[in-house]
Amino acid sequence: MTLIILIVIGALAFDFINGFHDTANAIATSVSTKALKPRHAIILAAVMNFVGAMTFTGVAKTVSKDIVDPFSLSNGTVVILAALIAAIAWNLITWYYGIPSSSSHAIIGSIAGAAVVAEGFNSLNYGGFLKILEALIISPILAFAVGFIIYSIFKIVFKNFNLTKTNRNFRYIQIATAALQSYSHGTNDAQKSMGIITMALLTSGTIQSDEVPFWVQASCAIAMGLGTSIGGWKIIKTVGGKIMKIRPINGVAADITGAAIIFGATYVHLPVSTTHVISSGILGVGSAHRLKGVKWGTAQRMIITWVITLPITAVLAGICYFILNLVF
Repeated sequence: MTLIILIVIGALAFDFINGFHDTANAIATSVSTKALKPRHAIILAAVMNFVGAMTFTGVAKTVSKDIVDPFSLSNGTVVILAALIAAIAWNLITWYYGIPSSSSHAIIGSIAGAAVVAEGFNSLNYGGFLKILEALIISPILAFAVGFIIYSIFKIVFKNFNLTKTNRNFRYIQIATAALQSYSHGTNDAQKSMGIITMALLTSGTIQSDEVPFWVQASCAIAMGLGTSIGGWKIIKTVGGKIMKIRPINGVAADITGAAIIFGATYVHLPVSTTHVISSGILGVGSAHRLKGVKWGTAQRMIITWVITLPITAVLAGICYFILNLVF
């Protein structure tokens, strides 16, 4: 029972950290264009993240059973606790340095790494695991392409419009698109912690099905909302200004792109990296606007972080499992 309590606390802590770590992704464009004041943007994001988290549970079910089979792990609760510790550590490290890394990659890599150390490579549910990896890889590529297309359409449609007036109008639209993107973020990201707690309850025999208990859904939604209310200023600076100079029309195109891809993933019950999706959408919009205007050095640093997150968190989780297994 002690392990279950520690896992619930750890999962809520991960959700809380995910809130302030990933808040930046949803509101960075609206803050950078001054469509919203930072405080107002964070309040909006916190509320919409909470609402989004209370709306869906399909992604949580995928996380709870598609990476590893909870019933095949003889020491499943220790595996999950080790994964949480590793994912939280990586999130805090990347947040400290202002790098918009993926919380999704962190927790998925951590679960896989801890499970492999505990039970070997046969413990992985390769069908489900590869399906999740495919979603994580394809979604940012799709976001880049969609962002490029949407902004290209905007350029054609608004070509002869007054630039100052158009940007002023798009600032108002950005309030709605920031809310939409924050809502979509809640529908996908908060469910990862729901899935982890559900997996722990399954492995311990506390529950018998992968249906997410209401108290799990509500507590994760609250943790995500509270985390969001703090905000991640370092990452806001990176996403909102260090990729490209964002104007309101760029921001709207990027927000629509991010929300569309994340909603699509949530609809098919797949966890994706909101960080990857939103940042890639901005890169796509920037490329359509002016290729030389994109700060590719920042983009390169982000991509490297994305690539190394899975293996690093897997190794960290394996080490955490080895230590925890000696204690418990």
